[in-house]
Amino acid sequence: MIIVDTDVLIEIFDKNSESGQVALDAIVGSMEPFCTTSINRHELLYGVMKYNKKVPEELSAIPILDYTKCDAELSPQLELALERKGKKIARMDAMIAAVAINNKAKFYTNNKKHFMEFKEFGLELF
Repeated sequence: MIIVDTDVLIEIFDKNSESGQVALDAIVGSMEPFCTTSINRHELLYGVMKYNKKVPEELSAIPILDYTKCDAELSPQLELALERKGKKIARMDAMIAAVAINNKAKFYTNNKKHFMEFKEFGLELF
């Protein structure tokens, strides 16, 4: 399974984005099921509302993995472990990483720098 990050979804929904088409081709070509998280959905909808854009119709067709109790237990551990190493991590990134790790899913993001630190905890980037 592939979890698709907000930044990749934005590119895919932008019909004029070359990188969005490349991302979509990579996901479809992988033959793996894909989804996003409830957290990524929040981020996407926030951006749509903030900039008075239209919600992409395709968004409702993308399966959603919810942030669970297990994710809520793992994400602060990830955040603290990295903070203790002097690496400041965005809380939502730790939450998204926890969902991916707990679901043993690959994570597709264009913000690899934000998520590389989670690889030592089992996050697999697509």
